[in-house]
Amino acid sequence: MTQIFEGERRFDLAVRLAGGQEPLPTLKALTVSAPSGERIPLTQLAEFIKTEGLSQVLREGSARRIGIKWGVRDRDMGSLVAEAMRKVDAAVTLPEGYHMVWSGRFEDQQRALARLYVIVPLVIFIIFILLFGAFQSIGDALLIMLNLPFALIGGTLALFLWATHFNISAAVGYVAVFGVSVLNGVVLVSSIRQAREEGLGVREAVLRGCLLRFRPIVVSGIVAVIGFLPAALSHGIGSEIQRPLARVVIGGLVSSTALTLLVLPAVYALLAARSAPEPAPEATL
Repeated sequence: MTQIFEGERRFDLAVRLAGGQEPLPTLKALTVSAPSGERIPLTQLAEFIKTEGLSQVLREGSARRIGIKWGVRDRDMGSLVAEAMRKVDAAVTLPEGYHMVWSGRFEDQQRALARLYVIVPLVIFIIFILLFGAFQSIGDALLIMLNLPFALIGGTLALFLWATHFNISAAVGYVAVFGVSVLNGVVLVSSIRQAREEGLGVREAVLRGCLLRFRPIVVSGIVAVIGFLPAALSHGIGSEIQRPLARVVIGGLVSSTALTLLVLPAVYALLAARSAPEPAPEATL
């Protein structure tokens, strides 16, 4: 194998034997031109030895690289690679000058998780700031943020019941369902606050808000669940990417919708009753 140059461009050049020929005798029979013009057989210039070795030498960062590939089946990648690291470290001692790197999909997953560790808390903080700016109340903002663990519960149960391993796709599904659950909380709390501004008591305002917003919240959840159901049940090519996301979204929507309509109004009424001023005692003569 050699290289040829055309101006500033460089191309790799390789010579292949015609198909059906024995490689070793054919190579020995080849001749090359000498400076004087005569043809010299390669057997006078080189020694031919048949042995086993690398068919190609790969390089990365000016260093030779040997890739060992393996796939993951019926296990989550994180725990499997962690177990493999422990076993390899205990059984393999690399010579001086060698080092081992766990790359591929595992490296991409670790890089994506590192970004999510920063992005998810930042998104939650931004949501809280926006809610506080909209309602001018830390209590109402925190109450709506209570929907986040509601969605987390359902998404985790969905992964467990479907025997699905957690990956980056599932993490993105959590982020997506967080937004929907917060939106449902905003719709419900806004309706309750509007009823209280009209002069209704806490109990009446909560009942009115739940009655008015029950259908929009439930319908939006049902539509999203039906839309993600084909992806959650798919088994075709690429389904290992979309399936965890869809299952997390379905489980999170079911739990957040139910708990938003059941738990959120009760917590709102409890907090409103505790924050209500106590009536002043009457003076008697």
